[in-house]
Amino acid sequence: MTIRYGARSLDQLRNCEVEATSVKTWATTLVAVYETDPDIIAAVLPPPLTPIDEPLVRVTIATVDVGRGYPVFGAGTVAVMCRHEQTAGDYALVMPMTTEQSVVGGRETFGEPKKLASIDLTVDGDPVVGSRVNAWFERMGTRFAEIDGHIAGDLELTPDRTRTSFYLKFLPAVAGKGFDGDPQLVYCRRDETTRSLKRVDGEVILRESRFDPVADLPVRKLREIELAERSSIQTGEVVATVPADWVTPFVHQRYDDLSPVGSD
Repeated sequence: MTIRYGARSLDQLRNCEVEATSVKTWATTLVAVYETDPDIIAAVLPPPLTPIDEPLVRVTIATVDVGRGYPVFGAGTVAVMCRHEQTAGDYALVMPMTTEQSVVGGRETFGEPKKLASIDLTVDGDPVVGSRVNAWFERMGTRFAEIDGHIAGDLELTPDRTRTSFYLKFLPAVAGKGFDGDPQLVYCRRDETTRSLKRVDGEVILRESRFDPVADLPVRKLREIELAERSSIQTGEVVATVPADWVTPFVHQRYDDLSPVGSD
């Protein structure tokens, strides 16, 4: 009889979620980029991250196929464009996911602000001009972000590229205040290949949510919406430690306020 809670060998303790990000996976991805208010971007960025010249927000809603017989799952990000020193990238405010495995792997390994959510990405019929495209995130009973539109035509394929995302990796202290150790600034690099790219005419809809307040980043000007088929390989690197007092005011971004002893 095998005791499944018993000790396991090093081979059995492989981090399958990290391994999954290290192989080429294909995703159908709807991406919207829009301008918001510069002071809002500055307000949500923890040091040492700083704004770039343009106050841009990127909303990504995707279905991911990791292959090897695993089911397709939903994933996404609401992120603001920023930089660390000379490196430009993005900082995610929330990363909805449909599976616990993808949440735990990303949060505990890279420090990604992932949360369980319901996600849908639907293209009516074949992805041709005129086809309707609709995608959304839903948590705690609220469909807080949605992209809706129609395919308007083909776009030239994006050249292979590497995108950088910034994450803060930390563990809250056992005593209830501060952290178990200094927070770490993580660079997550994604090497992307695009095999299909279409322009979408549509809109980004942000709805009020107590738990995912992306509505605080209003759409001032829509830059673009793209429907893509992309593969990515993800690697992470700790590039610095960050003073705890820089991070503490922003810890609430990662957690839902569901305290049973709260005032609500």
